[in-house]
Amino acid sequence: MHGYTPLFRRAADTTSLISSDLMLVGAVAGVALLAIGVAVVLLREVLAADQGTERMRAIAAAIQQGAAAYLARQFKTLAVFVVVIPFLLLVLPAETSGVRIGRSVFFAVGAVFSGCVGYIGMSLAVRGNVRVAAAAREAGEKRAVRIAFRTGGVTGMLTVGLGLLGAAVVVLLFQGRSAGVLEGFGFGAALLAMFMRVGGGIYTKAADVGADLVGKVEEGIPEDDPRNAATIADNVGDNVGDCAGMAADLFESYAVTLVASLILGKAAFGPSGLVFPLLVPAIGAVTAVIGILTVTPRARDGTALSAINRGFFTSAVISAIGVAVAAFMYLPGHFSEFTGVDAAIGRISGSPRMVAVVAVLIGLALASGIQLLTGYFTETSRPPVREISRSSLTGAATVILAGFATGLESAVYSAVLIGGAVFGAFLLGLGNTTLALFAVALAGTGLLTVVGVIVAMDSYGPATDNAHGIAEMSGDVTGAGAQTLTNLDAVGNTTKAITKGMAIATAVLAATALFGAFRTAVEANLATAGRAASSFSLSVDKPNALVGLVLGVAVVFLFTALAVAAVGRSAGRVVTEVREQFRTKPGIMKGTELPDYARVVDICTADALRELTTPALLAVMAPIAVGYALGYAPLGAYLAGAIASGALMAIFLANSGAAWDNAKKLVEDGYHGGKGSPAHAATVIGDTVGDPFKDTAGPAINPLLKVMNLVSLLIAPSVVTYSHNTAVRTATAAIAALVVVTAITIAKRRTSHLASTGDDRTPPPGPG
Repeated sequence: MHGYTPLFRRAADTTSLISSDLMLVGAVAGVALLAIGVAVVLLREVLAADQGTERMRAIAAAIQQGAAAYLARQFKTLAVFVVVIPFLLLVLPAETSGVRIGRSVFFAVGAVFSGCVGYIGMSLAVRGNVRVAAAAREAGEKRAVRIAFRTGGVTGMLTVGLGLLGAAVVVLLFQGRSAGVLEGFGFGAALLAMFMRVGGGIYTKAADVGADLVGKVEEGIPEDDPRNAATIADNVGDNVGDCAGMAADLFESYAVTLVASLILGKAAFGPSGLVFPLLVPAIGAVTAVIGILTVTPRARDGTALSAINRGFFTSAVISAIGVAVAAFMYLPGHFSEFTGVDAAIGRISGSPRMVAVVAVLIGLALASGIQLLTGYFTETSRPPVREISRSSLTGAATVILAGFATGLESAVYSAVLIGGAVFGAFLLGLGNTTLALFAVALAGTGLLTVVGVIVAMDSYGPATDNAHGIAEMSGDVTGAGAQTLTNLDAVGNTTKAITKGMAIATAVLAATALFGAFRTAVEANLATAGRAASSFSLSVDKPNALVGLVLGVAVVFLFTALAVAAVGRSAGRVVTEVREQFRTKPGIMKGTELPDYARVVDICTADALRELTTPALLAVMAPIAVGYALGYAPLGAYLAGAIASGALMAIFLANSGAAWDNAKKLVEDGYHGGKGSPAHAATVIGDTVGDPFKDTAGPAINPLLKVMNLVSLLIAPSVVTYSHNTAVRTATAAIAALVVVTAITIAKRRTSHLASTGDDRTPPPGPG
């Protein structure tokens, strides 16, 4: 592209980019704006589609109002954190006062961008759903899939565009000092995503579980029967959880992976290391457009998933070619041509071009492997789901056991796949730890090249799920159109499971890279304090490091328990409300009286906003307590334990839940007795157990890992600085621990509506 001598500047210049690099970063920002422009074009196409009958439009309007009302209340709650935390970040040490201020400002920018992706994506999903239903009714599967996927494509292109734009602007403004500012950007995106993921997950699964237990099991009515008071809340939940929450989750995965790669790139190669990690996702932004436009069913396709897979793999292949071209044009042929801040890298015998290309290919291979593996364990046509479906013939207990076994087994294979990718990327470091961790981060950016298509796949799920619900509630879509929507809904379950697997893989790569950034920050601060970097050891033969490792695992389990328990409490209140409406309004079952949909929406909204605080406080405060109480090395071990256990737990929860859901759909399609049979009731129970697994706790672990890593990265300098100040350490750890204990105590005191209304039953007396 140009001569390497001026491109890779002298080690003395570590604060600025040369003009050619600035032009490239500016071009990346331009690509980001183009991605946002493509989102606008797709948005107009979706909104121009027909909305179906008057009854369909009325149901869609109710879903829109409920979703908008929930997110408005959620954002009011979260606004406090977006305002307060930037001031707290000003207290933490940074390279310069400008970096400290920039970190706080871009924390707010990251949070706002994350919220925008979730809100805009959800807003379109609740408008695209009725258009998908209308397309299935009037034009058939091809048109319905096109609208559904392009509805998701808007969210995908916004994710790519805003994430890339935020990172590029930080690099343009702060150049060689951008690493500290990027920490704030990633933290803002991750924290808001966790709030939205947990809150939306609690909302959607409380409504879903409550609707299923009373409607399907007790009253024997269909899933989206308008006589069920929880139906509108359930459809609202699909959007605030699976769309808004997941979109924010994937946006922060995108942003945080970029942040980690840029921080490690700067550590390894100086300011020039900030450029290539931006070029890779910029190429992905272009190929995402191609992938999204490629998704159109063909006559030979078995299901809509074939068309979606074609779009995904098309995007992946073109991305791989584009990244290889960029690497050979931008990077030098030998490490000796680098003159960045890490002189040891310059002595490595090898080609940086090949390291970069292979690392990105590892990320793409991981994305493809996760897609195929998750599909195997969750698709209705595959043996695992069919086995769970068959187990329904012997009752709910065997359904639950089969689903648990499937989820646990899938977690092992997925963990091996992710671990192999991380280790393979690490080997590319050729013995240099900093370069090895940068290669892991580059593998993450390789996965980012297909994230636009991944987000589109995820948002496709709630759009088709809602379309199916609107069709069933309105009664205006019958015959071939109704069957089309049933098929698309089943594919949506699989795409949601696949994207959850992708998000988990991205979370592990990002967390591993952030862990490397944490190590770099600790060693740099040890050097500043005149202490040997070798004192930072994660060897578990030291009791404090082992305790940190165990605590990291324990926090993941506790976080999962809090999320699942919150869904259980809220679902209990929904069940009670729906039962009460059936009891007091007999006209509901006769179709002469409408249920009070708004009442259930209010219950789910209030519970979600009340319950989301405790898991979030645990994520932020736990690493602070561990770091100040035990020290920086145990904090590193804590992060290692959380990453390992979090990856396994998240995959287990996501895949078991999706497998239970699709096993239920198989029975509803006529297998093993069909709807209304004992087998159907058994699979409904399995599905309700899996709902908080796959849509609340499992996906929320992704932002949990990144929030804890980012908090640790932010506090690393002060943990090192005050490592010998017992008073400061004790006071800080005690306050953080007290906040966690208080929040958990308050959460544990909440009871379901059944208990609060005295509906407990006195147990019968024992013998004698």
